[in-house]
Amino acid sequence: MTRLIATTSALTLCAVSAVAAPAKTDVLTTYANIAEAKYQDSLIAAQTLQSAVNALIANPSDATLNTARAVWIAARVPYQQTEVYRFGNAIVDDWEGKVNAWPLDEGLIDYVDAAYGGPSDENELAALNVIANPSFTLSGETIDASEITPELLAETLHEADGIEANVATGYHAIEFLLWGQDLNGHDAGAGDRPWTDYAQGDDCTGGHCDRRGQYLSAATDLLVSDLEWMATQWAEGGDARVALTENEAAGVGAILTGMGSLSYGEQAGERMRLGLMLNDPEEEHDCFSDNTHNSHYYDGLGIQNVYLGSYTRIDGTPISGASLSDLVTATDPALDAEMKVKLANTMQALGLIKSTAEAGFAYDQMLERGNEGGEALIMGGVNGLVDQTKTIERIVTTLELDQISIEGSDSLDNPNAVFQ
Repeated sequence: MTRLIATTSALTLCAVSAVAAPAKTDVLTTYANIAEAKYQDSLIAAQTLQSAVNALIANPSDATLNTARAVWIAARVPYQQTEVYRFGNAIVDDWEGKVNAWPLDEGLIDYVDAAYGGPSDENELAALNVIANPSFTLSGETIDASEITPELLAETLHEADGIEANVATGYHAIEFLLWGQDLNGHDAGAGDRPWTDYAQGDDCTGGHCDRRGQYLSAATDLLVSDLEWMATQWAEGGDARVALTENEAAGVGAILTGMGSLSYGEQAGERMRLGLMLNDPEEEHDCFSDNTHNSHYYDGLGIQNVYLGSYTRIDGTPISGASLSDLVTATDPALDAEMKVKLANTMQALGLIKSTAEAGFAYDQMLERGNEGGEALIMGGVNGLVDQTKTIERIVTTLELDQISIEGSDSLDNPNAVFQ
């Protein structure tokens, strides 16, 4: 579902700013430069994760498992700030499912609790457990999975049979392999996979520890190569940068499309409001690790830093330049001020979710039916995101851009449909 934002060709401005408007090409250059930096940071963090995964596989222990988990959480910080580049940039949206698809039927990958169930009419592969099965049948063909490789995951297993829940690659497949299922429901606590799931010989738990290590290694290697590819697309001469700058007005529209769609349909709707309506901890974005509060926060920060044209890299290096904020200021300073205030309000609300979760009130506890405090926290974020989208729509009109489409969500636009 999309929200169509149309513009008028003639506007009467009640005030004229004395601030000179930056060239749109400069605004697009800043946007692309920050994209390149964010994907480079995501790649660097994934390479650090790759080293930690290799250490876990080579020397399984509580220490190496916990290090890999901590590095995975750190790797989410730069990546979540890239999600604002989806929706407006087809090259990102077409690729994103390789690295951040969710939710997933984790039984495709590894052993699961008996309550998880087995194959269903919706997904015959929901409990395939490729780690335990070196050979399986897919669409009538026998698949040799005796060696778990990046190619097997990317070309055969990921979205097998055209089912989106068959997520075999990316951050969340790795997350599941590091934490295991979160069986705590609405109680505190993340997944608790033992380090012995990667041990060799008689110490191995869960069975097939060597294949589990193969899968984890292959998925992490694939994540690194996928991020390396996307960082290249935003470099000088890269396809993403070239596509963005072919038409300046369309490029600015792409920025606002990404901001609005992530704010409204994706984050406020599918990632936050829907989970609250269903009171379902399985609707958490980072459900195995209980890291959802951070994912929401850094998604919001990504929207804010794109508007402001400013980003601080993971090594502390700042990147900034001509921004969408500068462009809006030159036309309507009051509207720019409004946008900045709403972005700040949203970040305050998302920050409160984050700090409260870090203090011990986990996001899946917030989702529990009847928990008024949790509902208030989540709806604070939802309302901030929805409110800032209204101003994004006004900016589209003020800048006299062509019609854009902002992603919607039944949870916001047609709540009754959620329960049908």
